[in-house]
Amino acid sequence: MWARVFMNDLAFADGLAGEIALYDIDTAAADINRRIGGYINNDPVTVSKWDYRVYDNIGSALDGADFVICSILPGTFDEMAGDVHLPEQYGIYQSVGDTVGPGGVLRAMRTVPIYEGFAREIKAHCPDAWVLNLTNPMTACTKTLYDVFPEIKAFGCCHEVFHAQEFLCCVAEEELGIERPTRHDILTDACGVNHFTWITEASYKGTDLLKLLPSFIDKFYDKGYCEQTADPDGFHDDPFLYGNKVKMDLFRRFGVLAAAGDRHLVEFMNNSWYIKDKADAERWLYHLTTVDYRRKDQAEKIELSRRIAEGSEKITPARSDEEVVELMKALLGMIPAKVSNANVVNVGQMPDMPLGSVVETNCVFAQNSLKPITAKRLPGDVNALVLRNAINIENTYYGIKERDFDRIFEAFINQPLCSTLSLADARDLFRKMAAATEKYLKDYYPVERLF
Repeated sequence: MWARVFMNDLAFADGLAGEIALYDIDTAAADINRRIGGYINNDPVTVSKWDYRVYDNIGSALDGADFVICSILPGTFDEMAGDVHLPEQYGIYQSVGDTVGPGGVLRAMRTVPIYEGFAREIKAHCPDAWVLNLTNPMTACTKTLYDVFPEIKAFGCCHEVFHAQEFLCCVAEEELGIERPTRHDILTDACGVNHFTWITEASYKGTDLLKLLPSFIDKFYDKGYCEQTADPDGFHDDPFLYGNKVKMDLFRRFGVLAAAGDRHLVEFMNNSWYIKDKADAERWLYHLTTVDYRRKDQAEKIELSRRIAEGSEKITPARSDEEVVELMKALLGMIPAKVSNANVVNVGQMPDMPLGSVVETNCVFAQNSLKPITAKRLPGDVNALVLRNAINIENTYYGIKERDFDRIFEAFINQPLCSTLSLADARDLFRKMAAATEKYLKDYYPVERLF
């Protein structure tokens, strides 16, 4: 699905053209994208045409690349089922399960070794390319790229902050009585770790939007408000949407706005706060997105891609609200310098987080340049929440890098979602989850030590 969004945006990249080298371990899937790219090229609304080619090995695809886009599913939804649903046997629920929590740790165990290979291939075939990562766990993936190839020019892209900016547009509309602005009209200072970023300042044409939030929250706290639907109450039937009640509650508690969706936010805090059980999800107006639903959604999207590739279903190219193509143009010097949020190594832009860890802040994108902007400091209580997760992610990464199960386990049990587990139950769950994904671990880890 993301490839299709990217190809649609490329169709409107006036002044850009070239080859899109498609590489996938599932070559047939890459060929479907090639054929979809051809239909997009032939559409009369397309202004920028691309040569879509499929490669059967990663080195040939990367040779001479100017940009590398990494977007993968590490394993299958069978493995993700273990990530998300095995912890439920121990009273631990996850609404996403791909970033932190027990599911995030196991997903990182599958993903980091793959990204080690990506980093080595990029170093060998296109060391000067800009590398854009879209895969979760975003922080661990970006950390891997830099750790294996320190000179790499890489960053992680995530649209969660965009949704928070859209939420603030709704606040401006409701509280100022104006036509809803676009998120590009909202100036924000956001910082944190991916999927646990916080907006410390937000303004629209000089108006402080955070000062308008208490009134807005008083109106919508109980029933929720979703910025992603035409009807703000339209989040109930979509497992990927939410009513922002957690976000509003956190603002009441801390005075700054959490900048990710509620389904992500709840996984970074003790499970007794917002995600104790299924009833908590209903109470806080978000969904526990099941892997069965993801399987169904995936099958429908694959079938749609197949129909488009065969020509039995027509699509008309349309721009998305993603920024990848705009960031590419800024890095090429084709447009003025652009500010956007990105995940990069902390060189001091978040002085309270470990140097060398990967954090998410605003960055300036200009010709062949990405420079992080020093963020406003988080309130101490929020900083403590973010710091715990940043250190957990670092410990998870280095445990994986060293293939040290003891170190990985210590990061596993220190996950806020695991705060109610006994040591014995945590060890038992960790082994069960590793066994469920052993197929994707055995080539990289001494798995015989676990079982």
